[in-house]
Amino acid sequence: LAPAGQDYFKQSTTRLYWIADKIVEMTIEMYRQPRKMVEDISALGLRHVGYAIPTEFFAPFVSGAVEVVRTMTTDETAEDAFRWSLTLISKTLVRTILEGSTIVMKAINTNQEKALVKAISVSPRGKRSMELLNITVGTQSISPFFWAIESGSLVTAQAMIDDLLTIRADRENYYYGYDDLFTRHP
Repeated sequence: LAPAGQDYFKQSTTRLYWIADKIVEMTIEMYRQPRKMVEDISALGLRHVGYAIPTEFFAPFVSGAVEVVRTMTTDETAEDAFRWSLTLISKTLVRTILEGSTIVMKAINTNQEKALVKAISVSPRGKRSMELLNITVGTQSISPFFWAIESGSLVTAQAMIDDLLTIRADRENYYYGYDDLFTRHP
C-alpha cells in the first residue's frame, strides 16, 4: 500500500499492539461520544505535527486496517461501520496536521536555529511571541516552544528563548516576549 509508511512504525511490538488497540477503541468511541472524540483526535493530530508524519500515509493506513478487519469478519455492516469511522478519524487527523503544520513547527522538526530564525522572521513584531508559544486547531492548542523541549530540539528551543527575550520596537510600541512566555508557561 505505502512501503515508505512503515518507517514511521519502527517501534516495539508491544507499542504497535497498543496502537492497534487504540485504533479499534477510537472507531467505537466515535459512535458513542463523537464530540469528545473530535477533540481527542485534534489533540492527537497536533502531536503528529510534531512527529512530522506525512499526511499522504493516512489513506493507505486506513485501507490496510479495513483489509485486516475484512479478514476477521463476514459482517458487511461491521466492516462499513469500521471503514466510515476510521476514515472520519483519518480526515480529522489530516485536517489538524495541515492546519497545525506552521513554518515554526517545521523548523522545530529540523532542529536548526537558522531554519527557526527564517520561519519567525516573517511574523510581525506584535504576533511573533504567540507564533512561538501557541498553535490552535479547533479547540486544541499546543506550544511549539514546549514541543521543541519535549522532542529534544534544544537548538531551536534555545533560539526561541533568545527570540522571545529580545526587545523589539517600532514608533509606537516596545515588544518583549517575556510576559507572553510566562503567561503561556507559568
